[in-house]
Amino acid sequence: MDKFKTWYSKFMPYKHRTVKGFNITYGVVWNLMLIFFVIGLIAASFGGGIGAGYFASLVKDEPLRTYSSMKKDIYNFEETSQIYFSDSVYLGKLRADIERQEVKIDDISKHVKNAVIATEDEFFYEHDGVVPKAIMRALFQEVTNSSNRSGGSTLTQQLIKNQILTDEVSFDRKAKEILLALRLERFFEKEEILEAYLNVADLGRNASGRNIAGVQAAAQGIFGVDAKDLSLPQSAFIAGLPQSPFGYTPFTNRGEIKENLDAGTSRMKTVLRRMYAKGFITQAEYDEASKFDLRKSLAKAKPSSIEQYPWLTYEIEERATDIILTQLAESDGHKMDELKENKELYAEYKALADRNLRQNGYKIHTTIQKDIYDKMKTIAESYEYYGSDKPEVKIDKDTGKKIQVQEPVEVGAVLIENKTGKIISFVGGRNHKREQVNHAMDTPRSNGSTMKPLLAYAPAMETGAIQPGSVLADVPMQIGEWNPKNFDGRFHGFTSARYALEKSYNIPAIKSYIKVMDQNPLNYLKKMGVTTISKADGGPATSIGGLTNGITVEENVNAYATFANGGKFIDAYLIEKIETKSGEVIYQHKSKAVDVFTPQTSYLTIDMMRDVIKQGTGSSAKNYLSFSADWAGKTGTSQDYKDIWFVGTNPNVSFGTWIGYDTPKSVQKDYKGMSYSRRNILLWSKLMNAAHDVNPGLIAPKETFKMPGGIVQKSYCALSGDLPSKMCQQAGLVATDLFNAKFVPTKNDDSLTSGKYVFVKDRAYKVPPSAPSEFVQQGVMLKKEILQKHNLSSFSDLKELLPNKTNWGNIVVTDGNEIRDNGSAPSQVSGVRIGSGRLNWNSSGDSDVVGYRVYAAGNFSKNFKKVASIPASKSLSASIGGSPAAYYVVAVDVAGRESPASATVTSGSYQAQKPKALPADSKPKDPKPAEPKPADPKPKDPKPADPKPDPKPPEKPADNEEETPPKEEKPNG
Repeated sequence: MDKFKTWYSKFMPYKHRTVKGFNITYGVVWNLMLIFFVIGLIAASFGGGIGAGYFASLVKDEPLRTYSSMKKDIYNFEETSQIYFSDSVYLGKLRADIERQEVKIDDISKHVKNAVIATEDEFFYEHDGVVPKAIMRALFQEVTNSSNRSGGSTLTQQLIKNQILTDEVSFDRKAKEILLALRLERFFEKEEILEAYLNVADLGRNASGRNIAGVQAAAQGIFGVDAKDLSLPQSAFIAGLPQSPFGYTPFTNRGEIKENLDAGTSRMKTVLRRMYAKGFITQAEYDEASKFDLRKSLAKAKPSSIEQYPWLTYEIEERATDIILTQLAESDGHKMDELKENKELYAEYKALADRNLRQNGYKIHTTIQKDIYDKMKTIAESYEYYGSDKPEVKIDKDTGKKIQVQEPVEVGAVLIENKTGKIISFVGGRNHKREQVNHAMDTPRSNGSTMKPLLAYAPAMETGAIQPGSVLADVPMQIGEWNPKNFDGRFHGFTSARYALEKSYNIPAIKSYIKVMDQNPLNYLKKMGVTTISKADGGPATSIGGLTNGITVEENVNAYATFANGGKFIDAYLIEKIETKSGEVIYQHKSKAVDVFTPQTSYLTIDMMRDVIKQGTGSSAKNYLSFSADWAGKTGTSQDYKDIWFVGTNPNVSFGTWIGYDTPKSVQKDYKGMSYSRRNILLWSKLMNAAHDVNPGLIAPKETFKMPGGIVQKSYCALSGDLPSKMCQQAGLVATDLFNAKFVPTKNDDSLTSGKYVFVKDRAYKVPPSAPSEFVQQGVMLKKEILQKHNLSSFSDLKELLPNKTNWGNIVVTDGNEIRDNGSAPSQVSGVRIGSGRLNWNSSGDSDVVGYRVYAAGNFSKNFKKVASIPASKSLSASIGGSPAAYYVVAVDVAGRESPASATVTSGSYQAQKPKALPADSKPKDPKPAEPKPADPKPKDPKPADPKPDPKPPEKPADNEEETPPKEEKPNG
């Protein structure tokens, strides 16, 4: 105890000193800490102020966005527009840089949602748009330039970056991203944000090699299922793609599966581990999903609509763009005429409409019937009678050098429903990979004689210039330097408008057009939707297809539908309606009828075109069609057989085909035993048969074209088109046809007279007093005034007016002058010969010979007697039978003088004298020679007059078609 006291007494001074020192140290440290805390607080406040100020400076230009504007922004993602056949039959998607299809959050597999959250934003349901810790970590890594970057963006921030901001790497963009993310979280529920993210995320490529975005496009494009049906491993694979879409995607840009899929598989397993770690899946689910065979589960490449239906897809795209363009321009107060004149403004709206169409996910419904289109496509691709390929020099796109290629015959066809204008189907060509031009809609070509009903005959009938029974002289004509010809190189004389159209004669069509040319008949074409007319068009050549720019198949067929519609033009269309992805209809087609022709003119034109198919240039269609309908139509061939056409119409539909080379050149006249015209008509028929197999009610209506009121049937004289006179009836030239009651003929025919005449060298003359009566004939003759009516200069031209047909042989053409005697006897007749029981001789070379006399002598006789008189107009021949006799012939002139006897010819065993010694019982009889019979005169038709002006041609006429003058030969006017 004493020791302790002693130690304590010694220790106490030290204690006091230690405690005092500790107290001093403590006081100093504490005060220093307070000072540092205050300084730190001041510094932090100052730094925070600086940071806040800096942050404020970064976002000062960012507008204060409203709920509606942010909603519009985050849901404003590109969605591929979808296209449909008629009746909402799915066709495919329009072209787009990236394929995307919107899907609702409830239609997405829970595995996808869990996988994305586990991988991209584990605190998604807890944060308010940003995670400060993650931002600080990312900021530190950025400042220190760390090679290990963990990222600091939430799903909300990523959505802001993708939909509102850009991918720019900067503090400015990051600051705005944070601000907008916080604001977005205030406006939207978590499920809405997640749904938007899953619809916009870039997810690599699909099985066809096309870029995709959004979970629905990825599910369908990678695994061939919908987003709601994705399995756990499939969901994990898709959720891992956003980190490196094209690194992890299993497909190349050509749609091939990559050889090495390890990168994508490894990423999928990483996602699965994170899902397990976060409790989204069990150990068993993880183990099972990790065994997933990616390669075996991949979808097969699906052809796009462009690959399956290239012409159709591009046509839909073009027409839909034009519709959107019109709407956008009109909403801004512009008229289409203004845009057509301002190319820059038009291009601006065109680009805007194109972008609109590709980004807004429209549903575009068309008029095309899928089954008909598919069948027509197959037939067009496999048809074997187009003709041979022909060489053509073109520029190689890669080398820029000229190369020779083989160019095939191409095809274009369009089927239109008359009453609505719906384009039911079309054929754009034979092989889109070889030639992308749409030959149905975008290739104007000369339409040859298919122009005749549209421009030559219908306008003339509309104005009353002609009617089907009007007579048009098919004789040589000249217009300036142009001498139009018919396809067969011949002329056919007097012919009705009906028969001229049936046989596709050019001259009558041109004359019909000239009758109304001063009334600008091109206006009728414009009313029927023809858009290719130029200022140079309108001359006579236009009436037979000589348009400067030609006409498309669609417009040509559409114009023919006007006749089927009773003279009302209804513009053809392909887009039925356009809907937004939410189902709002933003465009609905409405047909508008334009009055072009009266119902009477339309029906008369239809009735004339019926004959083209019944017995005219299109008659082979009857043999090729597998069904019957009330068809009317027209064939057409352009200059040098470069364009071959056939257009037909019935009460329901109009259909036309064109074949030709892309670089205009002559189509083979004959190929595999078929003419060019028959080959095209056979193709037309095959395509129609295919359409009929699919929809017989549409293609083959039971009803026929109905005759409207105001049409009457009248008889007329086939010589003039006027009412028949007694002389016309006597000549057997009365015909019957349909007329518009307003334009029936009122004048009696006065072109004929009756009288006597003699023939010299195939020309009839007035009978002179000296003419031997045996050669004088009497009959029906044309009057001289007919020369002036048809602008003919001589009676030799007038002879061209008489068709080489029954009844017309009864008409005699005389110039009214007497034949003059040349003052001397005719020269001896030459070439007298006997063959096949007939005596024949050559025509006399003298100019006044009116006939021939035949003299004969019987067997054992030299006593020649006249046995026959043959007018010079008849065949120089007489039937003599087979009895033994001798013959000679003399020519007789207008004064009655005979030529010297021709050389004598004999028949049988003729002998001039009897034998001197013959047994009594063998004395031959002396038969008289058979009296020669003159050649039969031209037969008269015992049948009554045909109800139409011309007799029915053979059932299968020649396939020759008409000839259209080249553009450079078109006369002025």
